[in-house]
Amino acid sequence: MAEKRDYYEVLGVAKDASAEDIKKAYRKLALQYHPDRNPGDKVAEEKFKEAAEAYDVLSDSQKRASYDKFGFAGADGSGFGGFGGGGFSVEDIFRNFGDIFGGHFGGSGGGFGFGDIFGFGGGGSGRRVERGSDIRIHLKLTLEEIMSGVDKKVKITKLVHCPDCAGKGALSDSDIKSCPECKGSGYVVKTARSIFGITQSQSVCGRCGGSGKVIEKPCRKCGGSGLVKSPEEISFKVPAGVAQGMTLTLQGKGNAARNGGVNGDLYVAIDEIPHKDFERDGNDLIYPLFISIPDAITGSEVEIPAIGGRLKIKVPAGTQSGKMLRLKGKGVPDVNGYGAGDLLVYVQVWIPSKLTAEEKELVEKLRKCQSFNPIPNSDDKRGFFERLKVFFR
Repeated sequence: MAEKRDYYEVLGVAKDASAEDIKKAYRKLALQYHPDRNPGDKVAEEKFKEAAEAYDVLSDSQKRASYDKFGFAGADGSGFGGFGGGGFSVEDIFRNFGDIFGGHFGGSGGGFGFGDIFGFGGGGSGRRVERGSDIRIHLKLTLEEIMSGVDKKVKITKLVHCPDCAGKGALSDSDIKSCPECKGSGYVVKTARSIFGITQSQSVCGRCGGSGKVIEKPCRKCGGSGLVKSPEEISFKVPAGVAQGMTLTLQGKGNAARNGGVNGDLYVAIDEIPHKDFERDGNDLIYPLFISIPDAITGSEVEIPAIGGRLKIKVPAGTQSGKMLRLKGKGVPDVNGYGAGDLLVYVQVWIPSKLTAEEKELVEKLRKCQSFNPIPNSDDKRGFFERLKVFFR
């Protein structure tokens, strides 16, 4: 199997391209590599499908954001950003082409429906494939859950196929008839005469909604829709390293579609619960360590909290307030598996605001000691500037 190309490269657009630019680029490629223009050309057929797949992702704001962050793993359901079955199908190309060309593709001196592009025309085999609506929920996660990844279960109420009629909308097959308006094709063709000759356009049948069928005696439970609301518990795995604002896509776990169509998706938006000890900055964790003046002067070994335990670290003698100690690899795992961030320990020397008379006397004695007079060198100043950069980044 040929290696996938970057979707932006496929469409020939920049990564900051607008939705309209993406649409125009796809339309141009779809016309160029359309199967009817390139009969028997396997290369053109693959390029046509490749362009349709790229447009399917980049034309959807959520899929595009996921792809920009995680690449193909965020777009196709094989890794983060998608769960369960999936992939790109003829129905996806059908939907994309319909979006671009308004449901039909006109040729000179006539026209044909989109089903004809793939040889679906005639006999009702090109009927419109319906898709269930998507569902979006929010999932709160602790930092501990994010660090290790976690299995979750959520209970949602969604549309499912009616148990009484198995989603058909009628209790008996004999109650389902071919639509008299479109003769079971799901589409109606309109012919018009213009200065360019006779043209045809194809649109979804208004009576049957594209199913090609009408129900004479609807199911009482679902009223003929074939769908009812029902609670469902869904299990899935949240990978380690997710962050606030990311969305997991559970393909096919959304609302069911009418007429045996494709289920919608379930989008799980991540809400990260603030931690009492740490602040997260990307994959790094920030921890403020407060130490006493004597510990800062002479150095010390202190114990700090960590996710899943505690850590001992050494504070060097002469540590200044604002110094940062970096513990490599002790931060949040990268969601794509590329290592982990760091734990950044920012040292703050604790200055008491109230002193006893005895303590004031000791401080006055220290004031007269030469070692306690600040005489910063150039390295000290440079270190201060670097700390400012970190603080205001």
